[in-house]
Amino acid sequence: MQYSDLLSARFCAQHLSSSGTLQRVLGLCAAVAICGLLSSATVIADSTGTPIDPEKLKLTFSEEFDTLDVSAWGPGTRWIAHTPWSGDYGGARFGDPGENSPFSTDSGILRIEATRDEAGNWRSGLLASVDRKGVGFSQKYGYFEMRAQLPEGAGVWPAFWLVGRDRSKATAEIDILEYYGDKPGAYSSVVHVWHKNGEHYSKGNRNEVFAEAQPSDFHTYGVKVDKEFIRMYFDRKLVWTTPTQPEHRQPLFILLNLALVDGTSNIMTPDPSHMFVDYVRAYALEADNTARP
Repeated sequence: MQYSDLLSARFCAQHLSSSGTLQRVLGLCAAVAICGLLSSATVIADSTGTPIDPEKLKLTFSEEFDTLDVSAWGPGTRWIAHTPWSGDYGGARFGDPGENSPFSTDSGILRIEATRDEAGNWRSGLLASVDRKGVGFSQKYGYFEMRAQLPEGAGVWPAFWLVGRDRSKATAEIDILEYYGDKPGAYSSVVHVWHKNGEHYSKGNRNEVFAEAQPSDFHTYGVKVDKEFIRMYFDRKLVWTTPTQPEHRQPLFILLNLALVDGTSNIMTPDPSHMFVDYVRAYALEADNTARP
């Protein structure tokens, strides 16, 4: 795969090679590459900002962060603290709950902290709603939403995303939110299919929403997935639409995290950096939607 084809340093680093050198190169290139590539993606923009009303949908998953039920790898907890397939990515290790946990809750708000340890290594946090066996919450179709405050500063890379539970032939990914702190005027959202044979489908958009709105304020980031279309929302207003691929017509599980871009940029990353999450929710659209608790 050529650098001109890259739309996610996270999955490219994991799928193309386990080489630490390639991971560092991809991390350094990600923030630069994403802007030009997304601007050329074929998407359907919506100038009217058609809103979505979750009150008209059926709530199927609600994490309000009054407490946090998380373990390193499960089983039996609502969240695990690593990606189910490989663990970590980017320029920070994802920490486990317990001593030196990156997670804390206060008054219904989750705080994910990225900080350096005494050796100078970065530690941050990720939550995934299924374990390595696929046990946990996933849902076919629906509306998925997070309300969050994003950190600012070079190197921060918060994300809210979905992955298909069946990864046997391809990995279906929907990046609802990818934010690069050194480019505070916008965030990216991308749809991927990573095929086992090396083929890669991707469509994305750079959402220029942070003018009067600020990333450090609470905003909602959402996606509506149905059989025909994937629709991305900011503060419940439609920002762009792209056709649903066959690989996305399956139960999808939830991930959210504060990662760091891998490379020299995190030398300038504020220490500590924080992402605050008010809630994560999922809604069913139709009676035949399937949600797995």
